[in-house]
Amino acid sequence: MTDTVQAPHRRGLGKVGLIFACGTALFSDGYQNGVIGTVNTLIKIIYKDTPGLNLKHYSTTFSSLAFAGTVAGMLIFGLLADRIGRKFGMISATLIVFLFAALSAGAYGAGGSVGGMLAALSAYRFLIGIGIGAEYPAGSVAASENTEDPGIKSGTQHMLFALATNVMIDWGFVISAFTPLVLLWIFGENHLRIVWRGSLALGTIPPLLVLFWRMRMHEPERFRKESMKHVGWKDYPVWLIVKRYWLRFTAISLAWFIYDFITYPFGIYSSTITTTIIGDSAPLTTSLGWNVVINLFYIPGCMIGALLVDRVKPRMLMTISLLLQAVFGFAMSGAYTYFATPAHIAGFTVMYGLFLSFGEMGPGNCLGLLASKSSPTAFRGVFYGCAAAIGKIGAFAGTWAFPAIIDRFPAGPKQDSGPFWIGSGLAILSAAITFFFIPEVPENHMTNEDIKFREYLAANGFDVSLMGLKDEGMIESHIAKDKGEVVDVRDASSEENEKKGTEAV
Repeated sequence: MTDTVQAPHRRGLGKVGLIFACGTALFSDGYQNGVIGTVNTLIKIIYKDTPGLNLKHYSTTFSSLAFAGTVAGMLIFGLLADRIGRKFGMISATLIVFLFAALSAGAYGAGGSVGGMLAALSAYRFLIGIGIGAEYPAGSVAASENTEDPGIKSGTQHMLFALATNVMIDWGFVISAFTPLVLLWIFGENHLRIVWRGSLALGTIPPLLVLFWRMRMHEPERFRKESMKHVGWKDYPVWLIVKRYWLRFTAISLAWFIYDFITYPFGIYSSTITTTIIGDSAPLTTSLGWNVVINLFYIPGCMIGALLVDRVKPRMLMTISLLLQAVFGFAMSGAYTYFATPAHIAGFTVMYGLFLSFGEMGPGNCLGLLASKSSPTAFRGVFYGCAAAIGKIGAFAGTWAFPAIIDRFPAGPKQDSGPFWIGSGLAILSAAITFFFIPEVPENHMTNEDIKFREYLAANGFDVSLMGLKDEGMIESHIAKDKGEVVDVRDASSEENEKKGTEAV
């Protein structure tokens, strides 16, 4: 065949839509992680009098198992996204989330036992976590690779990535708080079983919708050009990769660990904190309503951050936001005795919401961006997946550690305000790591990094002609773009392919 092969996506809005098709499934991550806080609250109310059932231990285990599954999914699919493909990872992730979200909604114990039902629900949460984890090195990575398509408007690359990934996660958190409240309005407090099962059941809709969108997608062009999919394990330049990228990987991973250690426990326990302040006598709808308000503060933070990130640049925006988050955290700790009363619940909500909002404006938007764009395409899935997994380990550790931390403080206001001192101090540490050890990511950074990586490999004796999807039927030779035109290079030698690909970049 000699006919020219066209790129699998079109100019303009079609290319922007492709970025969102890759990233929007992360809405399920926000929804599934956020809804667990409310489901835990409802389960503790419904089954509090069940003999022999330790609901306090179950509640923490239940939340943590999803994180453990997420870590497994990030590590496994980080490798598969590089060795098989981004599309395979995205479709697999969507199917896993849909299947186990449906099973979670219908969880049932043998003989109708409550313990059996909770055990089944815990197992499903671990498995759904694998699907959520797969989204990061497959969907997020593919979204980042599509932002540097020539059809994307200059000055919008980072913004589009943030809107397609972290903003989707945050909207998932908001909807996960609002959905149980709506169901509670509909069915009332005498039918809480319907509320928690319905909240989980509605979580099956987003992955199902995204699945049909993704079935029509192709691999990102950067992956088709720069993949090391066909490099054998014995020839894989592991040591060269470690030697060049270990410092930025360590810094990004540590910053992600700290951020998730702070963010996830505070987000999950927001309903518990508001219930403590409002009082036990307040209706459940009041507690869930304030939880919605708090989660809404994620949105201005991530949206403003998305608008600023191309101008301020990711590393600097993340540093500034972490310092602002620390300031508000210290202020909340110092004034907690004033805010922690029903009369000042609005003030507490604003301060707590701004604490979360600054976290989303900076690290929420920028960590995934820095992780996905700081490494070459050839092993971006593994780099991103491992860094994100370390972050989730921070979330896992924080979910277990914060109840113990709270218990170590004296009973009273200090017990509730103490974690904010710790969280603010960690935010300052993360800001320092970000500023001093993570390189800035300008526009078209992935394209330039791929060129430098090829040169580095070639200078150290690696055969760069092995890179790219050259031997498959779709478009597996290099696609070179010369002055915006698609050029068929399948009959050229590997050296000529490499030359044209470099010139196009």
